Amino acid sequence: MFSGCATAIITPFKENGEIDEEGLRELVTFQEEQGIDAIVPCGTTGESATLTHEEHVKVIKIVVDHVKKAKVIAGAGSNATHEAIYLSRAAKDLGVDGILSISPYYNKPTQRGIFEHYERIAHAVDLPIIIYNVPSRTGSNIEVSTVMKLAEIPNIVGIKEASGNIVQVMNILAQAPKGFVVLSGDDVLTYPMMTLGAKGVVSVASNVVPSMVKSMVDHLLAGEWEEARRLHFKLLPLFKNLFIETNPIPVKTSLRLMGKPAGSFRLPLCEMSPSNLEILRQTLLDLGVISK
Repeated sequence: MFSGCATAIITPFKENGEIDEEGLRELVTFQEEQGIDAIVPCGTTGESATLTHEEHVKVIKIVVDHVKKAKVIAGAGSNATHEAIYLSRAAKDLGVDGILSISPYYNKPTQRGIFEHYERIAHAVDLPIIIYNVPSRTGSNIEVSTVMKLAEIPNIVGIKEASGNIVQVMNILAQAPKGFVVLSGDDVLTYPMMTLGAKGVVSVASNVVPSMVKSMVDHLLAGEWEEARRLHFKLLPLFKNLFIETNPIPVKTSLRLMGKPAGSFRLPLCEMSPSNLEILRQTLLDLGVISK
């Protein structure tokens, strides 16, 4: 279904809080000009938790209508299964290439509940589905045994793994059936995960430096470990400092510093603290992304 570098794209807002449609198109163009393989609208980085259903669908439509070559893998998850089905069907109707579906958050379902949630979505929507495991956000982990059961469902084609548990990642990679794709959900772990067999990343950092993250991933896919490692360590401060405060606060702030359309946040997200802003600014200066 997918390998390479996908950008979990931000949702730019105007000062009045509305979606900045032209700004979003500009960001999509920037990503494609830098060679990114896929764009993921309406993920956590896109502030999906604050979007109405109407806005969610609108953002996906803007991206689908504007892309030229990149695949579109739409965020379409929810903590209510019926809502996830609704968003997934809406995304399919818009012509996306696949969906990224976060495991139910806040509810803290059992492993059986997680399985039945995804099973229901997969049966309702004839689209490639990438499940998304991020326990720090959801409050529950998709265990390896559950991933393997889900991998038996034909249109569940992969997992975005952001548990931070490298042993769990190794076990998934060791047991996954042929064709089931593992993607890094954490920029800082992309290098080690891909050396073990993961096929790419859904990246936050590629909002800021798409060509550099894409280059690292391409070198990893080609088995060019030394050049990939050089890029990994060059990007490591950015990987870390984009999470110095809650995502997507630092990445949207970075884009603003670069003169890109990012706009405001929706509460409860807010502006960075001055001390963290200076750390982020220095990181961007060191990378040559901005100038003094």
